[in-house]
Amino acid sequence: MKQEEVVSYKSVIYNIGTLLTGDINSPVFDADTIICCDGIISHIGFSQELDLSEADLMVDANQATVMPGFIDNHTHPTFGEYSPRSGNHDWIWHCLQGGVTTAISAGEVHVPGLPEDRAGIKAMAIAAQRSFANARPSGMKMLAGSPLLNEELTDEDFGELAAEGIKHLGEVGIGPVKSTSKAAELVAMARKHGMISISHTGGPSIPASKRMSAEDILEIAPDIVGHINGGYTALPRDQIQCLCETCLGALEIVHNGNEFAALLTLNYAKEMDQLDRIVIGTDAPAGCGVPALGILRTIALLSSFGDIAPELVVCFATGNTAKVRKLNCGLIEVGKEADISIFSAPLGGADKTVLGSLKIGDLPSVTSVLIDGRLVIRQSQNTPPPETPPSIVERRAIL
Repeated sequence: MKQEEVVSYKSVIYNIGTLLTGDINSPVFDADTIICCDGIISHIGFSQELDLSEADLMVDANQATVMPGFIDNHTHPTFGEYSPRSGNHDWIWHCLQGGVTTAISAGEVHVPGLPEDRAGIKAMAIAAQRSFANARPSGMKMLAGSPLLNEELTDEDFGELAAEGIKHLGEVGIGPVKSTSKAAELVAMARKHGMISISHTGGPSIPASKRMSAEDILEIAPDIVGHINGGYTALPRDQIQCLCETCLGALEIVHNGNEFAALLTLNYAKEMDQLDRIVIGTDAPAGCGVPALGILRTIALLSSFGDIAPELVVCFATGNTAKVRKLNCGLIEVGKEADISIFSAPLGGADKTVLGSLKIGDLPSVTSVLIDGRLVIRQSQNTPPPETPPSIVERRAIL
């Protein structure tokens, strides 16, 4: 996009102290300004070289740390922001307060009376996808409509679902299909139509799920080994190692899982020089509730106890996930969707930087969040207050 083109909404973030890209191959970029036009990042560079005029939104970051909005790779929505599983209202709003701008459904498994028949599964997926596409709770992008498998589903059914915009399967291992070989057959069918698969891994978490061993996962060959650290019960150490070394899929670490197994998985990925395979989810809402800051807490856990540079761990929840999920977000890059979070060091923290805080396990302050280049959070209600907040001038708010 050329800067002289007429745009309907322009936002500028300048005076950036540290810019994290979300790209694990180049996680930090030397620039102090981002310009977004009509929801897309149009320019990245230095303020003295760019045209900052006529912006609808001006954010002086005050040397804060700017990064892509987090992507929660594993959620279980119903419709809207109520979860009957945990009796939780407004859970999406609370996750947004933690810097999550996109969430992905691993199946709407907590909908009361969830249909398991072929027609009902298809109808449920399309209805959920349409519901969240038409109404974004709190502004967050919820990619819902992830069907569970049914033995009667056919190649024609997957083609129909794909044509209706269904791009992600629900957790394989939850639902009526109990045969591993049949699940593998159905996943292969869905993949032919561009649909991305994620497995249940480990012990059952609800009555509708089954124990999924390393042997099961290898036969199914999912695109994502879902909650490899258990949801809630992890596999034995040798099976986790087997999946890391043998399975070709992404390795998902979730907040609502086993922390020891999470660090074990991280260490195997580090030893294999395959940190680009790690993605992060919450696996919520679930029986243990909704961790509103689950993604941020997992980043802090892996940065501190896992001894991985925080700027790399941020990529697990941004660019890595965007790549495996084929999304046009998760990166600070020209042409990507302008979903951006601004972080500051927490007031009174032991370290006075965002990356330093994460490295010692502290949570930084989420000071502002933009989705499609528009301000949706001015100051998080769930994270600590910042040492130095950004200064925001909004000439035109969300219409």
